[in-house]
Amino acid sequence: MQILQLCSNIHSVPQIGACNRNDQTGSKSVSGRPKVSPQLNRWSRARAIRSGHKLDRSGPRTQPLEPNPPQPPISLPLDPNDAVSFDGAEVRTVKSIYIVSDGTGWTAEHCVSAALGQFDYCLVDRGCPVNTHLFSGIDDAENLLEIAKQAAKEGALLVYTLADPSLALAAKQACKLWGVPSTDVLGPITEAIASHLGVSPSGLPRGASGLPLSDDYFRRIEAVEFTIKQDDGASPQNLAKAHIVLTGVSRTGKTPLSIYLAQKGYRVANVPIVLGLEMPRTLFEVDPKKVFGLTINHVVLQNIRKARTKAMGLGSEGRSNYSEMDYVREELEFAGRLFAQNPLWAVIDVTGKAIEETAAVVLRLYHDRKHQCTMPRISKRY
Repeated sequence: MQILQLCSNIHSVPQIGACNRNDQTGSKSVSGRPKVSPQLNRWSRARAIRSGHKLDRSGPRTQPLEPNPPQPPISLPLDPNDAVSFDGAEVRTVKSIYIVSDGTGWTAEHCVSAALGQFDYCLVDRGCPVNTHLFSGIDDAENLLEIAKQAAKEGALLVYTLADPSLALAAKQACKLWGVPSTDVLGPITEAIASHLGVSPSGLPRGASGLPLSDDYFRRIEAVEFTIKQDDGASPQNLAKAHIVLTGVSRTGKTPLSIYLAQKGYRVANVPIVLGLEMPRTLFEVDPKKVFGLTINHVVLQNIRKARTKAMGLGSEGRSNYSEMDYVREELEFAGRLFAQNPLWAVIDVTGKAIEETAAVVLRLYHDRKHQCTMPRISKRY
């Protein structure tokens, strides 16, 4: 039998038999935040746990999940003697989630990650560890059944996105047969869209080999190339060509946010705001509805800059005031006055927000403005 290659995203202490996957979210935690709200502190601690870090604390474990209600007997093309044996199986307090996809697994992985965000209180306050294991490129029933059997032995939840209806049916039947709790992420929404459009889905996984490269692929490549060339205020004469223009003081996340948006196909330029330096004239000539100002809490910004200064090995020489509170406040006030002078710029407070959260706000406002939606504005800041 083909050996399955398991790629794991460990949300707790690594275990024997699970291989760690490097966290590439690019997010950095900030330690020692004075005057930061308890909600932000909890969010940061939960994010650390979900990234694979262990907090120095212990807490009660969550109660075991209730078993699924009994299901009617079903038939599977399996050897009757090929039963799942739980004898000698390791009893684990860590809850496992198996993510199975016949494509890249991006959709299911991000759905699980978003859902886990609703349980930050559990990860932090009750110390309930969670492991997620990603199985991508599963395109035959034999491998799928082996994964389901392993999930049954470990008592894992199985979440799957299988575009091939036969594979999705096999996963559903195997999970029912072996009592594995499961969730089909792709099936219900695909059926709903098919019913709405009156056509049948293709049944092909996204990113399947042999498919021609689409226009959308080349559009995203072009957007990434444009965004890299426009990073940190480079080539301000090209700002008019950008879909989105970001501006803000140093360490407000302009570059990672730009790259994230570029990967979705948007040409993004970012312009830094530096105290004492004149802003490029072209920034005020572009459509103000595509300019987004980024701001942040001064205490959090100081801590980020201190960590940055230390990482770069900067001592008392050169930009010594970069991480000083007086300078941080003054620079944020300077940025605030600039935003006030340009009331059509949307201002987003990135304090405590992940890149994905900030990007969601930017894209919502961008498309609302593009399509001239008349949603009432509650506040100038988001």
